Amino acid sequence: MALNVTKISQISPLADSSRENPYILPLTFFDLRWLNFMPNEQVIFYKLHDSSHDSFYSVILPRLEQSLSLVLGYYLPFAGHLTWNAQDPKPCIVVLPNDTVSLIAGEISDADFSSVSGKGLRPANEIRPLVPELPVSGDSPSLLALQVTLFPNQGFSIGIVSHHVFVDAITALMLIKSWAHICKHGATTLPEDITPVLDRTAINVSAGLEERMLELVPHLSQDKDNARTLKLPPTKEVSAEVYRLKLDLTLENVEKLKERAKNESKRSHLELHLSTYVVVNAYIWTCLVKARGGDVERPVAYEYAPDFRNRLGPSVRGTYSGACVFPICCLGYKAKHFLGEDGFINAVEIISDSVKRLGSQGIEVFFDMYADKTKNIEKGTDIWAASGSNRFSIYGSDFGWGRPVNSEVVSYDQSQIFCMSEMRDGTAGVEIGLCLKKYEMDVLVSLFKNGLENNE
Repeated sequence: MALNVTKISQISPLADSSRENPYILPLTFFDLRWLNFMPNEQVIFYKLHDSSHDSFYSVILPRLEQSLSLVLGYYLPFAGHLTWNAQDPKPCIVVLPNDTVSLIAGEISDADFSSVSGKGLRPANEIRPLVPELPVSGDSPSLLALQVTLFPNQGFSIGIVSHHVFVDAITALMLIKSWAHICKHGATTLPEDITPVLDRTAINVSAGLEERMLELVPHLSQDKDNARTLKLPPTKEVSAEVYRLKLDLTLENVEKLKERAKNESKRSHLELHLSTYVVVNAYIWTCLVKARGGDVERPVAYEYAPDFRNRLGPSVRGTYSGACVFPICCLGYKAKHFLGEDGFINAVEIISDSVKRLGSQGIEVFFDMYADKTKNIEKGTDIWAASGSNRFSIYGSDFGWGRPVNSEVVSYDQSQIFCMSEMRDGTAGVEIGLCLKKYEMDVLVSLFKNGLENNE
């Protein structure tokens, strides 16, 4: 696909136009974990009956620009950049009076929108032209950049790249829903359930935990010799062998996986946390380990990043905007634990135990465990990380021209992460998006389907 850039706009936060002084937002313990993590890249697809040049440039694009300016007034940090002054013990987000967010408009006329926006098997790098790069000035990255791409007479896409230091899945979803609400309704205010809370004093962790997080940051960065670097990992060229796919698990599939776990586990089902999240992640993790094959003694691991908004004392409001997730890693397992007929049950019990501990242990305990595992992880460990939740759905984000037909997390072509979200039809089913080499994907799809058929 060849992108033709037609316009680059710098969008100012509307409510920020009269401000004379810099807006400074300190980073919290949770923000610091994602300081050098790869940006989140997402693209959302909208099919249109009238997506001609005239309607796009006279109606759609102006409304998107105007509503973005309004929504940035609520999400002001997105207009800023990350900085770390020499005299400061930790970095912060700074928004200068004239700071803006870049919005690129472009066209792609040599592609079939239905194919590009579909969920079937296709090259992973196919949709990369639909997301912009995150602007970086020296060692100071911006937090947000956007791209709206027209597929003439077919539809358009919205590409979003954001810095994880201010974005977790909840914040990302709130931003999109807020933008869509203002754009569709011509509103100037937001409903309470998507009005962001920026107060950093809401994050209550024990004294010294931020300092310990800062000490861990170099172990998480590619530039381990520069503890104060804000550089982000470079985007790797995606091999033509890597493909993208979305898999669906219906509500019936999920319920049968739960019943299988109850029936086959030697533990009482009362001891297990058999949520949709647990059984779906266990099933996908098992399929991935089997699809990769290799040495049965090779170390494998599973990682997820639960939300801590309701797990702190006192709890944080659900509309808190910023990073409020922390990685939990299940280590110490060999591939052979998941290759047999009991592989799914083993995965269910491992993830269930981990999730249950979230309700009984504090963030300090999880930090200690994570720091120890980060520094002492066995070389060559094959880690699959889970993102998102079956409670998240992008499909309600109607900007005024209908619901999205699909949404893809583009950045998962850079690492071993799979994404969970609610299905578009609202039936409580689950979508799983992931990228794999073609031969691995073929094996995975076979394992995925056969496992469900054998579960009938």
